[in-house]
Amino acid sequence: MSEPIHSRTERRKQQEAAGRSKKKDKKPKSTKGIIKKIFLTVVLLGLAVFIGGIGLFAFYASSAPELDESLLKDPLSSDIADKNGNVFYTSGTEKREFVPYDEIPELMENAILATEDVRFYSHYGMDFWRLGGAVLANFKDGFGSQGASTITQQVIKNSFLSEEKTLKRKAQEAWLAFQLERHYEKEEIFEMYFNKILMSGNRFGFGTASEYFYGKKLDELELHEVAMLAGLPQSPNGYNPSKNPERAEKRRNTVLGLMYQHKKITKAQMDEARAIPVTATLLTEEQRMEKGDNTKYAAFVDLVLEELEAADMGHLISEGITIQTTLDPDAQKSVENALQSDIYADDKMQAALTVLDTKTGEIVAIGGGRNYAAGGLNFATHEKRQPGSAIKPIIDYAPAIEYLNWSTGQTLVDEPYNYKGSKPAQAVRNVDRKYKGAITMRDALYNSRNVPAVKTYEEVGRGKAVDFAATLGLKFSNDYPSNALGGTDEFSTAQLAGAYAAFGNNGVYTKPHAIKTITYRDGKTKKNLAPKPVIAMKDSTAYMITDMLRDVLSAGTGTRAAVRGVDVAGKTGTTNFAEKSGAKDSWFAGYSTNYTIAAWGGYQDRSPMTKMAGERYVPQDLFKKVMSDISAGKNTARFKKPSSVVEATIQVGTNPLALASASTPSNLKRTELFVRGTLPKETAKEEVVVGLEAPSGLTAKYDEGTNSIALTWSHNAPESEDETEAVQFTVAVSVDGGGPQEMITTSDLAVTFPGVETGRTYTFTVTAKLGDLQSAPSSTTLMVQGNSMEEPEPEPDPDEDNSIPEAPDNGNGNNGNGNNGNGNNGNNGNGNGNNNNGNNNNGNNGGDNGNSETPLPPIEGGSSDNDGTDPVIPDTGGDSTPSGDGTTTP
Repeated sequence: MSEPIHSRTERRKQQEAAGRSKKKDKKPKSTKGIIKKIFLTVVLLGLAVFIGGIGLFAFYASSAPELDESLLKDPLSSDIADKNGNVFYTSGTEKREFVPYDEIPELMENAILATEDVRFYSHYGMDFWRLGGAVLANFKDGFGSQGASTITQQVIKNSFLSEEKTLKRKAQEAWLAFQLERHYEKEEIFEMYFNKILMSGNRFGFGTASEYFYGKKLDELELHEVAMLAGLPQSPNGYNPSKNPERAEKRRNTVLGLMYQHKKITKAQMDEARAIPVTATLLTEEQRMEKGDNTKYAAFVDLVLEELEAADMGHLISEGITIQTTLDPDAQKSVENALQSDIYADDKMQAALTVLDTKTGEIVAIGGGRNYAAGGLNFATHEKRQPGSAIKPIIDYAPAIEYLNWSTGQTLVDEPYNYKGSKPAQAVRNVDRKYKGAITMRDALYNSRNVPAVKTYEEVGRGKAVDFAATLGLKFSNDYPSNALGGTDEFSTAQLAGAYAAFGNNGVYTKPHAIKTITYRDGKTKKNLAPKPVIAMKDSTAYMITDMLRDVLSAGTGTRAAVRGVDVAGKTGTTNFAEKSGAKDSWFAGYSTNYTIAAWGGYQDRSPMTKMAGERYVPQDLFKKVMSDISAGKNTARFKKPSSVVEATIQVGTNPLALASASTPSNLKRTELFVRGTLPKETAKEEVVVGLEAPSGLTAKYDEGTNSIALTWSHNAPESEDETEAVQFTVAVSVDGGGPQEMITTSDLAVTFPGVETGRTYTFTVTAKLGDLQSAPSSTTLMVQGNSMEEPEPEPDPDEDNSIPEAPDNGNGNNGNGNNGNGNNGNNGNGNGNNNNGNNNNGNNGGDNGNSETPLPPIEGGSSDNDGTDPVIPDTGGDSTPSGDGTTTP
């Protein structure tokens, strides 16, 4: 039995040995064969791609349009239509300066070639060296990130093709460029480019641009001017030296560098040209106006072109598109007429305004400035300024309602106060250098008190307040406490209007815009450019701010802007200089349910407004004129209180807020607004309060001999054990329906008001005060007959020491009642408009004559510490140094 087993074992060993022998005898495969196969595969694939590419190129080229000489020589016209679809402007129809090739200066040609296509005279329509660099950039950053278009290709693209960055368009562009080079001489192609390229706004061709910017023929241009023009085509509006001088100068210097690099100029010439400011030889707007630039609605046209540029679509204006805009022609005419009205101190004063649709953020009209010239500086969008107190609703009080659920009756103490963290201590000053004690948030806002505004900003938290403003399109560069009063950042009327419109639109913000849609040349393809709305705040916040801002026009600092029959809310704003008298900027921003308007007035060189008292009211006057015009004949709904807001009657001055009790004096009762669910749970403690009768028998008599008005009255004073304590009488006056100004506090029963102007109506109010008691005001009105005098109104007093606040005005007793004469004006404006205040408003200002309309002379030796403005308090985020213009450098 063992032998078979042995035999099988032997056979297996023999088989294994034979297998190993075969493996040893097998030769390795050749690597040359593998490499050859890979190479052939790559070649075949490359050939296939090449053949496919040629086929695709041929297919795309076959569908390219035919060359049309008329389109090659003239830019395609684009239409700009108003909100109703009516075309009000067509590009390319304006006068153009056509320049034949033999009249193009060599210096100008060298600048263009060095910048746009240095190998123009050596290629056949395509620059493959430049194309290689673009291909690498596109692999790295994505298709379309960098172009390689020659001058020939640019002529083709601007004449026949769309702006889309696709293989099809590139293929057609290359084919047509080759064809163009076959049919035309290089000089002819350069002439086409030179005369049809978009230069800026609605101006085409270098000859046109030379006349527009410099008022010169091409052969009269200096090197720095030639370089500036050569740099424009890359971004026609972005490099406009009138609007963006810094960008334009940087681009010009780049062109000069390219000219030097390609040996078109010497280094000395480059350096000399770079040293010249880009604006040095530009025509002024007045000079351009004299040349007959009368583009219809020029400011709005420029705004549309700027929006195209911002969307990286500026070149489309020369490609036959139709732009659907938000323009309301009637509103635009109203704005332009208002800007030309006789309300200015001199010819140099400027003004601007932006009109929005409150619900959509659409810019229905724009006022770029007085005597605006197409392509000039648009004061409504480009000239940004500090907003002053117009920022208070946005960065102070709205965040307090949004984040802290404050009521419009929230108690704020107006008292001596230093900015937190200021070293050395720096005081916050009210414009009248007085303090009103415990007041409501409503009073603080519509009387534009500075101390409560700063306190509120700090209470909310600087970061939260700044972030809230950013949601409304106003981005601050820091969170300094001076932001509460306007800060150092600057904004345009368009930006401010956008922020205020959100209050009138239930808290929904839409970025202001002038373009709705663009329709391309084919008439079918459209692009929507309208921004999407965002919810910026709760509807309760928006309504409560609106309700307080109503009082600005009925009883506060903006009475001059009130529009009869239209429910309007708004806010004034003024910025002052730190070391000289006069206002730097004046603002008014307001809105109805239909329209929002932000208006600005001031000087381009930022010189002070000191020539007449009315200078500061230009924005209010513009607002009133335009809002009245555009609201006439339209149904303007009143602002509607949302279900998230409730009303309650409080006792003024309680902290925390308490509901009024049966024994609360009427002058301390105020109906205010609350976010639903936050009503006070406590009622004010009942106290026995002795009332104080109002003055009686108030009469006013005009004495023509002394040009003064004598006031007399009587009063039934309560019995008092303290014989040293006498009743004091606060006398206030308003002129021609303007806001009241406190003139004097006296214990006498008569005063004389000097310096009367004939033809004006004077309303006087007298309020009795005894300790913490205050009566209702008595009032009388007197119209002084005679011809109106043309003498200028008195100059406001210059700013005093910016760092040391005055002591509280103790003569007013308990200033917590500073608005007692106004009763419950508050949110009652919702029901009866602006009429509920009656004459009671004449007593509401207490010591706050700092925001009144007309500075008036003192009574019997008294004084008005009043400059009529809301100062910009310097930033004190830390150690700071006054800069001399009302701001500080931290």
